[in-house]
Amino acid sequence: MEYLRVWNTLVCFAVRPGAGLRLSLLLMILAQAGLGQLSIKGYGGAVASIGDDGSYSVTLTAPVSRLTGSLGVKPANARISSGTDTVGAYSDLAFDYTINASQRTASIRAYTTRSVILFTQTVHNASPNTNPFPTFAALPSNLLHISYSGFFGTPVFSYFGADSPWVYFDADANALILSPASDYMTAETRYGVNNQIELAMNSQISALPAGFTHKSVLAYGKGINRTMSAWGRTLTGLTGKTRANSGSSSMLREVSYWTDNGSTYYYNPGPVSYTETLKAIKQEFQSKGVRLGSIQLDSWWYPKGPTDVWSDHGGIWTYESDPRILPTGLPGLKSALNVPLITHARWLDDGSPHRKQYSVSGNVATDPRYWEDVATYLKAGGVTTYEQDWLGNNAVTAMNLTDPYAFLDNMAASMTSRGMTMIYCMANPSHFLQSTNYPNVTAIRTSQDGFSSANWDDFLYSSKFASSLGLWPYSDVFMSSQRDNMLLTALSAGPLGLGDPMGSVNAQNLLGAVRADGVIVKPDVPVTPADNVYIADAQGLDVPMVATTSSGFGAGMVARYIFAYPRGANHNITIRPSDYGITGQAWLQDQLNGTGSLIQPNSAVNLTLKGTSYFVLMPVGKSGLAFLGDRDQFVTLGKTRISQLSDTGRILTTIQFAAGETSRTVFGYSPHPVVAAVSGRNTEEVSWNAATQLFTVVVHATHSGSAVLQISPSGNPFAFESK
Repeated sequence: MEYLRVWNTLVCFAVRPGAGLRLSLLLMILAQAGLGQLSIKGYGGAVASIGDDGSYSVTLTAPVSRLTGSLGVKPANARISSGTDTVGAYSDLAFDYTINASQRTASIRAYTTRSVILFTQTVHNASPNTNPFPTFAALPSNLLHISYSGFFGTPVFSYFGADSPWVYFDADANALILSPASDYMTAETRYGVNNQIELAMNSQISALPAGFTHKSVLAYGKGINRTMSAWGRTLTGLTGKTRANSGSSSMLREVSYWTDNGSTYYYNPGPVSYTETLKAIKQEFQSKGVRLGSIQLDSWWYPKGPTDVWSDHGGIWTYESDPRILPTGLPGLKSALNVPLITHARWLDDGSPHRKQYSVSGNVATDPRYWEDVATYLKAGGVTTYEQDWLGNNAVTAMNLTDPYAFLDNMAASMTSRGMTMIYCMANPSHFLQSTNYPNVTAIRTSQDGFSSANWDDFLYSSKFASSLGLWPYSDVFMSSQRDNMLLTALSAGPLGLGDPMGSVNAQNLLGAVRADGVIVKPDVPVTPADNVYIADAQGLDVPMVATTSSGFGAGMVARYIFAYPRGANHNITIRPSDYGITGQAWLQDQLNGTGSLIQPNSAVNLTLKGTSYFVLMPVGKSGLAFLGDRDQFVTLGKTRISQLSDTGRILTTIQFAAGETSRTVFGYSPHPVVAAVSGRNTEEVSWNAATQLFTVVVHATHSGSAVLQISPSGNPFAFESK
């Protein structure tokens, strides 16, 4: 490690004015000096090295690990450089080598401000698809793991998915992640000789063209969820993808109605017609006090299979509305409904006329002309979101280095140019990863058809996979009478899709998740299993699921939402505010039962779950109060309802109202009565319950659509402060 000591000295020397040229010259000299090993340092003390014999390593401190591999030959022209790319500042260790007549350049890039190491390999002449870089000897057996496999990115703890990130962690939630960082549709991670880990190209690809470059990544850090987030942000950083916010489209922003598998009207037009049925559904939402945001048309709307009819369940015959089910086409339906449409697509039938019109690979079109024609047609019909389904099964191309990308690239480009967003369905992990290339792919299904409690575990784990990559997870359709599904979907921060029969929309449950204008009241990020649940599940232990998310307002004002349910004989959980970064007093509100308790610093609450449970955990602020938000929303402090919040000795908060809403009731903890005012006017409807220690304030809508509320203990009268 003598070179590392010299290198660190040089880095310090390099920051002096005028030192750049001297450093470059010294690096060139030292790189050729044959000191035995070149090393660079990354974030958190990580060290990456290459030896004269072709051996390389990455040493981590959390989790304590040393990943080792070998080129199989001696490297040449080893060199170190530094710079900044779209991920951040880095030190880069590059080298050339030739193996089996294949001339290659590889590099190990250690980022100095992010816990990530990037590996790159370029082949300079046409070469067999052999000798991947990097490869690592088997990792320590004490590491636990999770990966994802098959449709919807299903989580697995017992084996590793080939097209998935491999997520390792220890009992202290220190984590490391290995995955491809490019070529996601054709990359694979696999075991090679002696169980060495190979980050490689798919073994079905026999040769690599001259100039082909492949990237892989290692992320590491404290906290499983935190490390996954850092890993995902690295991948979107590499592609430059702008992550969509949770209100960037009607499908994400507002409640939608779905006709897919599991809904009432899947291949069932109702008593009259699809147009009349969907009109009646929209009117019912309105009558229940909620505006419907959009409507999804599943595969029934276009002709399929060799019968060329809407009711067939085969592949696309022609991608256009079937006049036997939609006589006025998409434009007529859009005119009748006057809401944005979401349209579904399958794969191409073997006999589809599109196969003669356009270039096709496997069962899908790769031809940009096809996607231009489809996008033009959908845009004219009032479609705002395109859903590509069956991605992990029938809607696939041949396995090569071009066709999978032509399929997905051209699809995304044509929809993007017309301002349309996209949602993936039945996607494999490779599609989750590939979506990092497409800013308009904003959502992805992370659960099997027909959302139910049987799917909750998979949904929660896969949602973290999706959200790490900038995708909003979609639970799938369910009925509004299913309160717990409604609650969990609201906590996911993704789309909320219902499939009720006419006359059965449950307004109470629905208005717990949305405002009157249909806008979903969400947390800041999707709900995800707690780190200790990953650890227990990887060991096969019986613990309840505990999943969390939050709404943050800065300066320690972060509300935590905790969704929990038993999965076996063990019904016991412990909620410790310090695990959520709360060092002072905190109030824990059981939102389903309407009870709460004060938790002292460095203390915890032990609970026995009787079924699905949901808690809001809020720190007690400088005022001695804990503001819990809108009493009647599931996500009590979601930003579309409570847009601002501070506590400087008195609470100041802004409540957002939808059109038609006249008042909202907010609540919180206080050991004493409180006083409240809106824009300087005393609010009469203030109450405090000595037994529960909860206060409520009824806040009335203003002409502006928002109300600024100030709350203070009654012994601390105040003049209204504007923010």
